[in-house]
Amino acid sequence: MKDVDDLIESAADLADRGLSKGEIADELNVSRETASWLVERSGGAPTANREEPASSPGDIHVDWSAVGRDSKRMSAIATAMADMLAKHGEGVDLTIGIEKAGTPIATLIARELETDLGSYTPAKHQWEEGDIADLGGTFSRNFAGIRDRECYIVDDTITSGTTMRETIEAVRAEDGDPLACIVLADKQGIDELEGVPVYSLLQVISVRKDD
Repeated sequence: MKDVDDLIESAADLADRGLSKGEIADELNVSRETASWLVERSGGAPTANREEPASSPGDIHVDWSAVGRDSKRMSAIATAMADMLAKHGEGVDLTIGIEKAGTPIATLIARELETDLGSYTPAKHQWEEGDIADLGGTFSRNFAGIRDRECYIVDDTITSGTTMRETIEAVRAEDGDPLACIVLADKQGIDELEGVPVYSLLQVISVRKDD
């Protein structure tokens, strides 16, 4: 994916497949606001009385498909991420992946650290418009349960921190104890959320001159 036009085309294709704007945001590794802008720009979601979409939101697209498409590369990345988490000790026996992209990474990390595997579907996958606080995420019953366990939380990117914060709160609601979070790329330079340390292989920093 080379430029914004490619992103707009991809957003249109995903919208045509019936994905929610929250799922599109997840697939393209952009914020929900950016996903809305891309879909509107493509014409995939007409808005009443709209002549032209609003100006582009400030965001950074992270394309890690060169890693994601190859299991050997993914394993190498997961090994590096597992190494960053290992300093928290040997008592952790659960790794939770945030759907969709976080779960395959978490699977490889769990194998590396010899933990069980959990999977969380965030509220944004249901999101189209309005307040996301009205929606709720879920833990998959096909994976390991929390059961008062210490755990790690894994995702591919942090855009605003909303999804990671939601997952931390969901784990605690199940009486779990999240000891650390890790992502491939962090767009915000976040060191901790809700008292939980956040690690990343890459921190992406936008440098732009104010008007």
